[in-house]
Amino acid sequence: MKLIYYIMRAGALLSLAALFALTSCSGDPAPPEEPVAEETAPETPAEPAPAEPETKPEPKPAPAPKPEPKPAAEAKPAKEPATVKVSLFSWPGYGFWFIAKEKNLVPEIDLDIQIIEDPYESFGLMAAGQLDVTSSTVEYGPIAAEEGVPVQMVAYTNPSYGTDKIILSPGIESAKDLIGKEVAVLEGGLTQIYMGIWLEENGVAFDQVKYTNLIMDDAVAAMVSGKVAAGEFWEPFGSNVLKALPEATVAATSKDPYFKETALLADGMYMSKSFMEKKNVAALTVKAYFEAVKFWEENPAEGNAIIAKGLQFPVEDVELVIGADGSSEDGGIYPFNFLDAAQFLGLMEGTPPFGKNGHIATHWKMTNDWWIKFGMVKESHPMESGIALGPMKTLIEKGYGQ
Repeated sequence: MKLIYYIMRAGALLSLAALFALTSCSGDPAPPEEPVAEETAPETPAEPAPAEPETKPEPKPAPAPKPEPKPAAEAKPAKEPATVKVSLFSWPGYGFWFIAKEKNLVPEIDLDIQIIEDPYESFGLMAAGQLDVTSSTVEYGPIAAEEGVPVQMVAYTNPSYGTDKIILSPGIESAKDLIGKEVAVLEGGLTQIYMGIWLEENGVAFDQVKYTNLIMDDAVAAMVSGKVAAGEFWEPFGSNVLKALPEATVAATSKDPYFKETALLADGMYMSKSFMEKKNVAALTVKAYFEAVKFWEENPAEGNAIIAKGLQFPVEDVELVIGADGSSEDGGIYPFNFLDAAQFLGLMEGTPPFGKNGHIATHWKMTNDWWIKFGMVKESHPMESGIALGPMKTLIEKGYGQ
C-alpha cells in the first residue's frame, strides 16, 4: 500500500462542451369513409287496383366499421447518464466515490473513477479538460489562483481528526531540539504548513529547520533510520513509526483543540471551471458524494468494505481512518455530511463541527498567508479565485439537504 504524493505544476485550460437532443413524432391514421345505403323502389302490383300501393320501410344503413386502434406510441429511449471523470489518490477519506458508484446513488451520472497518486497530475489533467473532478487536500486553492489554473474547490469534505501526527525521534524532546535538523514533510502540502505552525507555536521559526520532501513510505524509513529528527505522518503510517520506534513521541495531533478550531487539515472536492459550466451535472456530482456519506453513516460496515475493495486496502486500515460506526467521531478524520459542508461554506444556517459558519473564508486566508511565507505564492488572492460555491448553491436551491 504505497502512497505517492509529489509536486507537479498544473497546465493550461482546454475546455470542450457538447449537447445532444433527440426528438420523435407520430401521426394518427385518417378515419374510413362511411358507406352510403342504396334506396329500394316500391314494387308495382300486377293488376291495377284503386288502393294505394304498399310502401316498404327504408332499410337501416349498415353500421360503420370500427376505426382501427391507433398504434402505441414508441417509448422514448432512456437518457444516457452523463459521464463524470473523477480522480483520487489512495486514501480512505476519498473512498466515498466508490460507494456512490457501486450503489448508483445518483443514476443521472456515471462516475468514471481513476486512482492518480499525484494530485498535481490530477490538477494538470483538469486544466487540460481531461478530468472533471478530484478529491485532494484543501491547501491547493491559492496555488491554483497564483498560477491561473482553471480549477476551484467546491466542497470541504472531511477535516483531520487525529489521523495527522507530528512525531519526534527518540532523543528529541522539544521543538527547539529540531533547530538546524531535517524534518520530513510533503513540501507544498498541508503537512508543511502543519509543521510550520507547530514550530512557531513552540518558539521556533518555521525556517529554522530543514524540510525534507518525502512521501509517506520513504518518510517512515527515514525516521526509523535516523535520517530525519521528526516528521508529519498520517495513518496508518504514524502507527507504523511508533511500532518501529517505541521511544518516539507524538508532539501534536490534528485532534488538538487548535487544529479543530482552525480546521486547517482537511480534504476537499475540486472541479474544473469547464466542467462547472454544466451546472446541473456539477451539482449532481456533489450530490453523489454526499449521498455516499449518508449511505456510509447508515451502513458503515458495508460502506467500509466497498471503500476497501476500491482502494485494495485492508478494511482495518479504512476503519482506522474514517471509523467503524458511521458516527464520524471514531476514526482519524471527521467525514462531513452535506449540512456540515454547507455550514462551513456559509451557505446554510448553523455551526459546523469544525470552525464556525462560513469558516472557509478564514481558512482560505490562513492557507494563502502560509504559502506566502513558504514562497509558494507571491500575493494574497481573493477567496472567489479558488473557491466556487455554485454547485452547492444549486443543490440547496433545489431543496437538497433541507
